[in-house]
Amino acid sequence: MAENCIFCQVVAGEAPSAPIAETETTFAFMDIQPASDGHLLVIPKAHSTDLLDIPAQDLAEVALESQRIARSVVEIWGADGVNLLNCCGADAWQSVFHFHMHVIPRYRDQTKDRLRLPFEPGVPGDHETIRALAASLRPALET
Repeated sequence: MAENCIFCQVVAGEAPSAPIAETETTFAFMDIQPASDGHLLVIPKAHSTDLLDIPAQDLAEVALESQRIARSVVEIWGADGVNLLNCCGADAWQSVFHFHMHVIPRYRDQTKDRLRLPFEPGVPGDHETIRALAASLRPALET
């Protein structure tokens, strides 16, 4: 448990939450600032700051639990789709520094769904920049 981490406090039962599911290593609960009806979070019970810090096994277990819950969100709540979102770092919108996966039900009914895209899909990027970025990263991933 990390000192002053609200999500560690949620796992320990020291902070209020609306739990959804719990496994040996993960905890899922409703987000108190939802982007859509049913927006929830899946976290590892063990503290990890972010995507760059979380051990692979904890990441895998959070991802699998997120998928399991997403299936239920579609089946039980009738969501038209689901977004899984992780924000890594303050400049990437991370506001709680305990790794977490957002499971965000998506609905055609806009009264249930307040989330809007932060970018415009379908707008092509600069092909030369895309190729240069790919070339700069590829060698680091060939190990």
